[in-house]
Amino acid sequence: MKPLRNLILSAGLIVLSGCTMFDTYSEIDALNEAKPTGSPFTRSLAEEYKVFANRELEDMLDYPDALHFARKGLAAASGESVMPEPVSDWNLSEQHIKELASARGRIIIAFDLGAREIAPAMSAKVQARYDCWIERQEENWEGETIIQCRQEFLDAINELEALVQQPAPQMPKAEPPPMVPEEAMYLVFFNWDSTVLSSGAKSVLDAVAAEVGKNTPAKINVLGHADTSGDAKYNEKLAFRRASVVRDYLVSKGVNAELMAVESRGETDLLVETSDNVREPANRRVNITFE
Repeated sequence: MKPLRNLILSAGLIVLSGCTMFDTYSEIDALNEAKPTGSPFTRSLAEEYKVFANRELEDMLDYPDALHFARKGLAAASGESVMPEPVSDWNLSEQHIKELASARGRIIIAFDLGAREIAPAMSAKVQARYDCWIERQEENWEGETIIQCRQEFLDAINELEALVQQPAPQMPKAEPPPMVPEEAMYLVFFNWDSTVLSSGAKSVLDAVAAEVGKNTPAKINVLGHADTSGDAKYNEKLAFRRASVVRDYLVSKGVNAELMAVESRGETDLLVETSDNVREPANRRVNITFE
């Protein structure tokens, strides 16, 4: 286990402990006895981490990781929305870094779409199974437990994404209200160091083209972004290429090119704040807004 994880919740831990010294398992005991507060999500998350921390201690005999996840559980029990584990905090192969970074990006996107409010218990399960997967993947033994955590995460995130992407119910025969330009925003995401539009990205852009066809705005802003991995000047050019690909696709769907202003923000305007040289899927995107 990397030392960084031992420090993640140190400040919050002082508050939760009342500035007292901990006995060997006191954080885990404290979590077992805690009465969670906060939102339905944080209460569910505290329960998930309680189960995970106890399993790490009792079944896996892994005290350092049991302590780490007990601390996350205590923070959740106090009402704090702790985040899924950063990929950069774990010793992983390049293949596993890519897979787990993509998985974490799916969580962040679902959370940004309101998953923690729409389905708090399922959101907590998704985060806990992801943390289980990354912890077991770093240890890289007992392959069955890695497969189990990974599959449970995939099943849960698929269910969660289906819930948050369901369209809002419409009144029968009612026409949709006119678009409010300043409230409209679409996001298109890209793989690392890529400008290729995925099928999901094309579906989003098809929706943009349809909306523009019904309610043409005065201006369409197409802003390209990159994560912090790699050189900043390269990322500025990469972000512009992504924005250009989006513009070209919209033109192919009938959107007037003269309406679109294409810009690059490079790695300067992150959706998810990270340190330098971090591959964060949620930051590899193009934002589309209307005026």
